[in-house]
Amino acid sequence: MESSSKGLLTQVTQFWNLLDDLAESNPESYEKFIQQQLKEGKQLCAAPEPQLCLQTRILKPKEKILFINLCQWKRIPAPQSATHPVPLSVGRPEDMSETSDVYTVIDVAYHPDVLQAAEKDQVKKDQLIRMAMKCIEEKLQFTLSNSYHVTKFRIKGRVHRMKQNLMGNQTDPTDLREKMRKELTLEQIRSSTVSNSDQFPQLLLPKDEVSSKTRCLIEEISSTEIEVEMKRPAYELKIVADQNEKPLKIELKVELPGINSVSLCDLSVSEDDLLIEVSEYRLHLNLPESVDTEMTTAKFIKEKATLIVTMPLV
Repeated sequence: MESSSKGLLTQVTQFWNLLDDLAESNPESYEKFIQQQLKEGKQLCAAPEPQLCLQTRILKPKEKILFINLCQWKRIPAPQSATHPVPLSVGRPEDMSETSDVYTVIDVAYHPDVLQAAEKDQVKKDQLIRMAMKCIEEKLQFTLSNSYHVTKFRIKGRVHRMKQNLMGNQTDPTDLREKMRKELTLEQIRSSTVSNSDQFPQLLLPKDEVSSKTRCLIEEISSTEIEVEMKRPAYELKIVADQNEKPLKIELKVELPGINSVSLCDLSVSEDDLLIEVSEYRLHLNLPESVDTEMTTAKFIKEKATLIVTMPLV
């Protein structure tokens, strides 16, 4: 064990010496290398984002309604090709309740490119959904109904809860930076990549089957989160038109008493709906017109504790 550690230390030293030499002999290549590492490190820090939510049922061990949040996450590797396995990550199941109804929520993450490729292809989308359901059955020993339907909302439950579930509750930025530094260094030394197939449950896109490897990237953790009743904040939504009365954008003003920073606001916008979660507030709205999510902007007026979201129409 001691000799192995010394050998690794020697490799690390050699690696940093090579970087020093590269910086002196070829500054341009050194700069490109550093920028690439920063880009990859940013992807490791990126949080998962909700894409769509589907509803089905758990039949065994106990019959219950199940919501599956399909999320996009840059930390999940993209498949190397159409014939290679499609990595995904399955979070721990969490039971929730609204009035007297009790249901289960499970978060599943794919690489963004995988979900975007299936967005306009119903067959591919169905395959991804079926794969997620199959992986849940294999990993959690559930029996699910074969039928499902996609809900009108993009996520069930709080966005913050979903991120904590999939990311393993990584809240200490110092620990995360240290972990990234170690991963990137060892990656170069060992000439390996984060897309190592052994780190993920392997699913083939053309085939609705799961391989024998079911270990996920995300370590399951015990939940200490207490679900609290969310308040619906006061808001004003209006469609802004031009001089010819042609609709241009949707403007939403949300009053958030007690909130003093935009960094506390968790905002998700799709073409047809919007979700805001912050502290004890939660607002989910179906939008009257389709909006351009890439051009959507938000600003927080601290003096009035008001969040203003501007969404140009497509």
